[in-house]
Amino acid sequence: MKQTTNTLLMIEPVAFTYNAETAVNNYFQENTGDSQAKALHEFNEFVTKLRSEGVDVLTIKDTEKPHTPDSIFPNNWISFHENARVVLYPMYAKNRRAERRDDVLDLLEEKGFYIEEVLDYTDAENSEVYLEGTGSMILDRTHSIAYACVSPRTDEDLCIEFCEDLEFTPVIFTANQTVNGERLPIYHTNVMMCVAETFVVICLDSIDDKKEKSTVTNFIKQSGKEIISISEAQMHQFAGNMLQVEGKKGPILVMSETAYRSLSSEQISQIEKHCPILYSNIATIEKNGGGSARCMIAEVFLPKNL
Repeated sequence: MKQTTNTLLMIEPVAFTYNAETAVNNYFQENTGDSQAKALHEFNEFVTKLRSEGVDVLTIKDTEKPHTPDSIFPNNWISFHENARVVLYPMYAKNRRAERRDDVLDLLEEKGFYIEEVLDYTDAENSEVYLEGTGSMILDRTHSIAYACVSPRTDEDLCIEFCEDLEFTPVIFTANQTVNGERLPIYHTNVMMCVAETFVVICLDSIDDKKEKSTVTNFIKQSGKEIISISEAQMHQFAGNMLQVEGKKGPILVMSETAYRSLSSEQISQIEKHCPILYSNIATIEKNGGGSARCMIAEVFLPKNL
């Protein structure tokens, strides 16, 4: 299995704004009052940068109705796999569930991608059980490992079910952040961890349990990847919310300007030993949405029709 892909799906915002429903357990969100116009500018600039590196970015415009303030983060409701499977996920916030759209699959099929099966876990919402895609799970696709930190949005049993269905080994742990002096669960694994082809960026400081920290570290080492550690302060600047994609000259690590500015020169050198960095200013999206560059991208690994 490949770890990176050249084809990305991104949703162009039409009514992006701060979402109070998600803010209850996304401690990265901050209501700055400005949203759609700035978010659209940031989105377009980001897409342009990706395309300039030879990345095939498929964009679909969000719809005015129903109002979906977080539609810019499609990786939470859908994932696309090399075995021609598509997975649909149950989401915590009720106003995010309307983001799921059949026309996304239609577009991909029009583009020549082959979809054999759609695995739909969304019924779990009826039991208030959630698993928010590649926000909840960081997939080491090459080694078939799914890393997941448990939270109100990441259910352990459903994660295990996903792993059984798609033949991944689950590595489940607890990761916390300090909020007003209290240690609380990090809402998504993808803000504290990024798995690339030959390295992993991770905030090990967020894993308070020593045994769990050791388990995660050992799995990463056994997969042969270099560990690049970030601090909790850097995690709060979205330094864990990165994604490696395939450009015309090879893999690139994609991140926000906020994340890039938080890195030390040593960390940048560590990363650049493996691949170049591409960053873009998405500050409005980050502050109001509580997600960053990785959250905006749904990777397309589907095979093409012969």
